Amino acid sequence: MSNDKLWISALGLDIGLKRVGLAGCDGTGLIATGITTLVRSSFERDVAYLRELVRERRVQILVSGLPYSLSGDVGAQARQVQKYARRIASALELPLEYVDERLTSVEAEELMKTAGISVSQNKGSIDRKAAALILQQWLDERRQKIVISH
Repeated sequence: MSNDKLWISALGLDIGLKRVGLAGCDGTGLIATGITTLVRSSFERDVAYLRELVRERRVQILVSGLPYSLSGDVGAQARQVQKYARRIASALELPLEYVDERLTSVEAEELMKTAGISVSQNKGSIDRKAAALILQQWLDERRQKIVISH
């Protein structure tokens, strides 16, 4: 299995009404890390910021968390996320994939609490960490598919 099939520069998105947590992956495509948190303003400003990040990191694909309901349905919140993610992907001319993000924010909060970091004062950090968890899940699933197909 050649490494070039594995490597891809992806940008993970944890899309909320006020903020978007952003995560990237290392050069091997193995490890996702939180990059920053974008405080949403106008759509044009959001796109301009993301366009620069995409250029700097040579992003090839966007990976957005999708907040399915606990029953597995696509509810109102998930539809809002899809609408925003599709608009971003279209504006950036990048492919878009979704990952089930149920409970990633809860997991991110637990990781921060374990590390002794105040959750109430670090909402942006939770978004960033959740984006990293979303992207890590996508990277792991993608790697498993590649390994299985070879």
